Amino acid sequence: MLTAEIVAIGDELTSGQRLDTNSQWISQRLADLGIRVLLHTTVADDLETGIQVLRQAIQRVDLIICTGGLGPTADDLTRETIARATDRPLQQDDEALAHIENLFRTRKRKMPQRNTIQAMFPAGSLVVPNPHGSAPGIDLTIHPDNRDPTRIFALPGVPAEMVEMWNATVQPRILVQIGDQRTLTVHHQVKCFGVGESDLEQMLPDLIARGRQPSVGITVSKATITLRISATGSTEAACRTLMQGTIDTIHDCLGDLVFAEGELELQHVVHDLLNETGLTLATIECGNSGLLTNWLSESRLDPSSYQQGLVIGQPSRFEPLWKDPNLGSLTSQPAEQLVQAVAQHALGQLATDIVLVLGPEPTDQSWTHGDDRIHYALALGDQVSSKSSPYSGHPAILRARSAKQALNHLRLTLLALSSEATD
Repeated sequence: MLTAEIVAIGDELTSGQRLDTNSQWISQRLADLGIRVLLHTTVADDLETGIQVLRQAIQRVDLIICTGGLGPTADDLTRETIARATDRPLQQDDEALAHIENLFRTRKRKMPQRNTIQAMFPAGSLVVPNPHGSAPGIDLTIHPDNRDPTRIFALPGVPAEMVEMWNATVQPRILVQIGDQRTLTVHHQVKCFGVGESDLEQMLPDLIARGRQPSVGITVSKATITLRISATGSTEAACRTLMQGTIDTIHDCLGDLVFAEGELELQHVVHDLLNETGLTLATIECGNSGLLTNWLSESRLDPSSYQQGLVIGQPSRFEPLWKDPNLGSLTSQPAEQLVQAVAQHALGQLATDIVLVLGPEPTDQSWTHGDDRIHYALALGDQVSSKSSPYSGHPAILRARSAKQALNHLRLTLLALSSEATD
């Protein structure tokens, strides 16, 4: 398998003023070609540093993709960096210069003399045409003494030009280079929720081992754990066959902790289960930035399934939804009884089959009867079920995790109903 390094060049990247989305896009395209990206390197507009980076890259990978630094100004140093890193003089390409001159002519602009630098290429280079820009790309193959050849492509940093040049020229040239030895790398995602990352890993014996084929990686985003299965083979079908045993093992080991595969999120799974069971839903959440309402409204839920979402700023606003002379004042209720009572009484007031209630947050200073846990309740028919979870961890994920815990409780309830219906 060929290996690659992506080198993104520009002060705007190293200073943090601009996000490097080019490297992400190129990595995805290289993976489609079965090429493993070993490094992403970001380097400022500094000649000596750039030379050092390229010389190191030539010694460790088969393919280097550079973006940025091909403009006409004094801080555009990529062509000179490649020339000096490879000990090649810069030479003018007359066809490239004619293209640049014609570009200015068709735009009815006089070409500055400085733009002629964009027609200079390290000796031995092939030109990568840039149909709609003045910065042609560079294609240069180097033959180090101690390893196989390394091929360097340099493309503009402008994403639209870079993408066009990749699709029209760079990818076809790489495919020719690979020839019959091309392999594919196929990825598959399994989404999980309900335990911590380390606990989940312990439930998957040997699947996360390095060097395993197919490989399994773990990423966590706002309490959702994603298992990334990657397989390499000659065809997509071969890759899918290779990873299927691993996918089956994950399902066998994790059971209902797995909620989806691919790009689906919890709210999408809830939508499908509501359709399957024919039930309708309303949600009520206290604080929490209205995440439940937002996610469910933006998912594939249609109005016939998701009746409404109510977002209440303070616990005292629950009062109209649950007032009952037999229960006493709202402020006298612990959080667990509060969400249960609200769910039960709201079910009688709202035209829906299910009411899911989340909140209030333990950190809400207006709530004097909270604890250190977040409580959520679900009313369905004459049954009310409630759960609670510790409200601890990094503040950035507390609300997202709480909303997902409530959604997951709903998912598991709907799964049980769906299973009963099919028995």
